Amino acid sequence: MIPAAPTGLGGFVPGADRSRPPAPGDLAVPVAGRRLLTGPDGRLHRIGELPADLDWVPIGTLDGTPAWAAEPTDAEALPGRWRSWRGIAAELPEPLATLAGRALAVVTWRRTHRWCGACRTELTDVPDETARRCPDCGLTVFVPLSVAVLVAITRPGRAGGPDELLLVRHAYGPTELWALVAGFVEAGESLEATAHREVGEEVGLTIGRPTYVDSQPWAISGPGTLLAGFTATVSDPDAEPVVDAREVTEARWFPVDALPAELPPAYSISRWLIDGVAARARR
Repeated sequence: MIPAAPTGLGGFVPGADRSRPPAPGDLAVPVAGRRLLTGPDGRLHRIGELPADLDWVPIGTLDGTPAWAAEPTDAEALPGRWRSWRGIAAELPEPLATLAGRALAVVTWRRTHRWCGACRTELTDVPDETARRCPDCGLTVFVPLSVAVLVAITRPGRAGGPDELLLVRHAYGPTELWALVAGFVEAGESLEATAHREVGEEVGLTIGRPTYVDSQPWAISGPGTLLAGFTATVSDPDAEPVVDAREVTEARWFPVDALPAELPPAYSISRWLIDGVAARARR
């Protein structure tokens, strides 16, 4: 059995409570484009440390402390360090990284969903919800969520050797890393169906029924992305991968006790799955 991965919550609860204004001790996450602001010590700011005229939007609570996000008009005038979500996730504890990803998603959504797509009227905020509504036609818009699956594919080892794990190199993103087959869910498709389709499209293999392991909010692939991780065994142990050359440039079976060093970062669900497969094989 694969060890439990981090839940991604750890005390952070998304929300949109406007019952009181921001307090000086509340958590603050300014967002500018794809960057987020942290304090000089690398941690998140408090409301009282930043200018009072920022337009704060509630994004939830962390261990009961309200958290707010804002999009400043003069980002470079704020004290601290502007960083990517990847940099924050690599250094801060998981709950803070998840909170930062939520801030990025909400601010980006508000910036790109100001007007009604049906009648072009300016949208208004729905009280106590992360939603906007058209005052004329009633169209309600929520933060969009894109779901993607990752699949850790294994096969029995040869001649009594250790099991093997299929790793791939993608044509996009960090191309030097050995990662897992992955892809976005299409409308009308289940998570399991996506796993089968992506494995077939990217490496030309068929797998048995995928087993769900865990999920993770993910702000690198775009604001509002949720990753769902699965494990699966290849249907034909003798089958070799055939890459599509469009999304995947290389695919290879690795013994689980001799995995390459160029693996995804420790904060990613891809790495949780890889480490989980390796740990299971050592038992």
